[in-house]
Amino acid sequence: MSQQELIALSLDKRDILGKSVKHLRKQGILPAVIHDHGKDSIIVMGSYSDIYRAYKHAGKHHPIELSVGSKKFTALIKDADFNPKHNTLTHVVFNAVNANQTVEAEIPVHIVGDSPAAKAGLMVIHTLSHVDVESVPSKLPDELTVDGEKLVELGDKLTVADIVVPEGVIIMTEPEHIVAVVEETKAQLSEESEEATEETASEDAEAAKPEATKEEK
Repeated sequence: MSQQELIALSLDKRDILGKSVKHLRKQGILPAVIHDHGKDSIIVMGSYSDIYRAYKHAGKHHPIELSVGSKKFTALIKDADFNPKHNTLTHVVFNAVNANQTVEAEIPVHIVGDSPAAKAGLMVIHTLSHVDVESVPSKLPDELTVDGEKLVELGDKLTVADIVVPEGVIIMTEPEHIVAVVEETKAQLSEESEEATEETASEDAEAAKPEATKEEK
């Protein structure tokens, strides 16, 4: 998806509030709200399937073109609440943004390229899935990447400083924050532990032998 492309979503104003919104959800309608630069929030609703599809494509980083009657907004999804039991959306908060002003957003981070460490049987642990960035909405990337080929040996790390940053994007997350690290697998750790235990047992057994008498020597 091009970072210039906007996802369009049509919403309607909503008068139903509080516990009554559960009736909307049963009808396949999702409650939402639009925050607009310190102005009064706009209480809205829309088709569950349409909003869910927009959320899956946009996440919290891709601009969405909202239509509410005759009004139009460029917005980012700020929060998305889910039902923990069914993993279904229950409410969405949109933040209206100015196309010419910088905004903050969460951008997914992916490791690209084959890691020599992984090929060698080591384990690559991903410790950071998103970073916070600042940019004008039109330049927000769908994802950021780091080069997995730099992970070669045990203890090698990728940090935020290794992320490829597009022009016009500033990463707000600390540069030393670890994105991925190379560790031994559980099987390797278990094997080393067994070897260490065997060595200790052997040393203990040797130390437990009685000293030879002069006659025996």
